[in-house]
Amino acid sequence: MIEVPESAPSASSDGPAASAPSAADEALAADGSLVGDASRWAVGLLTAAGLASDACMNGRVVSVFPGRYLGGFSATLREWRTKGPFTVRSYRSVAHKSWTDLAGADGACHTLAVTIDSNGLVRGLNFQPEIVVPEVRDWDQLEDVVRIPGVAHSVLAARLEPGRTVVLHETDADRPMPAGSSYKLYVMRALVRAVENGELSWDDEVTVRPDLRSLPTGDMQELPDGTRVTVRETAYKMIAFSDNTGADLIAERLGRAAVERAVADSGHHDPALLRPFLYSRELFEIGWGAPELRAAWTERDEAGRRELLPRLARPLTVSIGDLGETVHQLGLDWHMSAYDVLEVLRGLADDGERDTTGTVEDILTAYPGLVIDREKWPRVFFKAGSCPGVMMFCWLLENRAGVRHVLVLQQAADEQKLIGDGQFLRWLGGRVVESGLLEAAR
Repeated sequence: MIEVPESAPSASSDGPAASAPSAADEALAADGSLVGDASRWAVGLLTAAGLASDACMNGRVVSVFPGRYLGGFSATLREWRTKGPFTVRSYRSVAHKSWTDLAGADGACHTLAVTIDSNGLVRGLNFQPEIVVPEVRDWDQLEDVVRIPGVAHSVLAARLEPGRTVVLHETDADRPMPAGSSYKLYVMRALVRAVENGELSWDDEVTVRPDLRSLPTGDMQELPDGTRVTVRETAYKMIAFSDNTGADLIAERLGRAAVERAVADSGHHDPALLRPFLYSRELFEIGWGAPELRAAWTERDEAGRRELLPRLARPLTVSIGDLGETVHQLGLDWHMSAYDVLEVLRGLADDGERDTTGTVEDILTAYPGLVIDREKWPRVFFKAGSCPGVMMFCWLLENRAGVRHVLVLQQAADEQKLIGDGQFLRWLGGRVVESGLLEAAR
């Protein structure tokens, strides 16, 4: 991972004069990772003298990439370039994501976000005005920043000491809120339990099937039917890439009941909120598929909802474009309080320490979500979760003394536009981690 502080703008490639590369330019050039290569290509699309042709995408993007841009990617790129010429102001990369801040001709800053798949192909490019998050010096200031009209939020910051949890700050941390993909933490706990009990091994395989293919995030949904993938690789993608199809493949292999036991065993305050435990594709189909399914779900109790699920054992009928209105108010999400998140993170940290193979640790630490000071925090678990109207980020950070700290930030709203794409909440978490507040005595 690479991060440099904001630097003075340097001359762009199509500017009238060249100057010495800035620290940001050098950081971008020096990133030899797959995401670094993709980021240089993406920045070049904006800074090259002429508009790139559609052929430039060959071998660079996943097959579904062009279809995500209304009117075609070339039209989108042409619009982005009108804000140039650009100079690179800062560059950050973590695992499969990067963020490059670019100053335009009028001095306004935009952020180019790049996401790649496991093969280095670009899955997504997003170009938007830079999100500025103020520094956080105390908890009151955090609350001032995170408080947004029309958006419910919860915050929990805690230190995990032997035999006790020291709460550093909390706001509505005991209120259940929709948590999106954070449900995958429970699937991971159920998987670890199955491996420990000898019911499954990391080298066993799952098979991609039409009735288990979900929607992104992730890339396993694009694998051909019948593709066999090891449990280890699938679990890695489930956590590091938040792969929905991967999570469904593992959950189906374990069985719904096993995941529901993991919810209870992990200390969820009300496990019934997650029963029946939905697979991601089931949530998509009920939430944004046939209206009669959604109506039936809201009207029925747990037993009645379980009776609905066999009707969903078929290929998806919904697409990403169908996900618009929010449905978490109907109970269509995975509801967890910030304390529930803390407890499942605690359980996974214990799981990682018991696992002598190192597999659990490798999976859970693969993607920290932020550029983290590894001298201070050598062990970091991270998970994000989102759905329309839902955004959450959580971290477990362990310092060199082995003391664990947890930070949970959750948002929910009736309209997605009130929350945006989550970058604000992500960088707010970064501000908290950088502030030293987690390490303060209480």
